[in-house]
Amino acid sequence: MRRDSLVLCFLLMMFLLVFDSHATIAESPTPQPQPSGGFPMYGATPGSLQPQECGDRCTMRCSKTAFKKPCMFFCQKCCAKCLCVPPGTYGNKQFCPCYNNWKTKRGGPKCP
Repeated sequence: MRRDSLVLCFLLMMFLLVFDSHATIAESPTPQPQPSGGFPMYGATPGSLQPQECGDRCTMRCSKTAFKKPCMFFCQKCCAKCLCVPPGTYGNKQFCPCYNNWKTKRGGPKCP
């Protein structure tokens, strides 16, 4: 009886693995974010900036904050790693996944 249960369990796992692999093949690619609101896309997609362009992009990104010095520090650090800065002064991080997904040790966003 125990052997039959093990064989049945094994067959069920194999069926699930085969079924799961077919499901992943049929998935469509993740849609890329589309520009909206008239934001320029240059520099807002991963790897589209040169390191020397980070300063100007971060100056624009941090233009409306009351905490310019820390905003500029972290924005330039993130831009150097990701080579992109999201458009606008706040939000729009979906355009730059690296910028969006880099977190602090506590799990908060690292990039402004």
